[in-house]
Amino acid sequence: MALKVIANPPNPWATADVEWIDAPPVAKLEVYEEESKTILSENNSPDISFRFSLNPYRGCFHACAYCYARPTHQYWDFGAGSDFERKIIVKTNAPELLRETFEKKSWNGDLIVISGNTDCYQPLESCYRITRRCLEVCREYRNPVGIITKSALIRRDIDVLSDLAKHACVSVQCSIAFSDDKMARRMEPGAPLPSTRFAAMKALSDAGISVGVALAPIIPGLNDSQISEILERAKECGAKRAFKVLLRLPAEVKPVFIERLTAEFPGYAKKVLNAIKEMRGGKLYNSEFGKRGRGEGQRWESVEWLFDTACRRLGLQNRHEHEIFSERPKTFRRPGERTLFDES
Repeated sequence: MALKVIANPPNPWATADVEWIDAPPVAKLEVYEEESKTILSENNSPDISFRFSLNPYRGCFHACAYCYARPTHQYWDFGAGSDFERKIIVKTNAPELLRETFEKKSWNGDLIVISGNTDCYQPLESCYRITRRCLEVCREYRNPVGIITKSALIRRDIDVLSDLAKHACVSVQCSIAFSDDKMARRMEPGAPLPSTRFAAMKALSDAGISVGVALAPIIPGLNDSQISEILERAKECGAKRAFKVLLRLPAEVKPVFIERLTAEFPGYAKKVLNAIKEMRGGKLYNSEFGKRGRGEGQRWESVEWLFDTACRRLGLQNRHEHEIFSERPKTFRRPGERTLFDES
């Protein structure tokens, strides 16, 4: 699949959306445009609670040290480290491919999660608007959508999301691993600060959009003490549900994470790595262990108890919104089609 190198792509920090991006660029950004052949990925992993996902971008400027998607960048002969963070592939024809998918007789209106891999609202979205255009297609066809993001840029699309919520199901999961802005910046240098994400969550909730919080990942010995505060702040901002995921360190994620952890938190590094092994059966990562983001041992039991107790106290559903969509009536319809649920 050929990639088109963009020598001088639009500058996302020179748009009207600059106020929503509080992480300045720290390295050279290279952008590649791709004409994809397909746009939906079908998942069968036990770690993932949804079937179909759409990823407008490959690579992620947020540069989170723990991102499980890093190894996927190697499929394009890029590295999983700084290449993943600064060589971003844009699927320019994603909205057109999505429309083609919806027109197929085989499509029956299943939930689509944007994104299941890299963030759909990373800074380049402010100028490319691929995610927004995909949402506009979903709105036209009344197809249910779930969004997972760290970015406050999603506030730009409240108008589309509000319309979609009136005719179909839409939910947003704000991924927040830290309650402390300074700690977050050290592990997530390109992502908006947690305080900015909480503000975005409130704006979405105030607009009538269903929101939740994803404590992802829980890094034992580093951020597990912040679980209650994250849940409490999320509830104050309108969250209705929460879920958690234990840190995963597959393949090349492990050295990237360890290097960043050691550089940014030298006093915590040994304790954190030992705690991860304690929850992962004695290893930093085991593909056959800890399905669906779970761990084992007394320490993990304490984390689960803390999380579950806080959710009950705050009235937060401890359940993925994606798992609830299957219980709702289908809303999908092609333009011009009418259903029993259409207004007369």
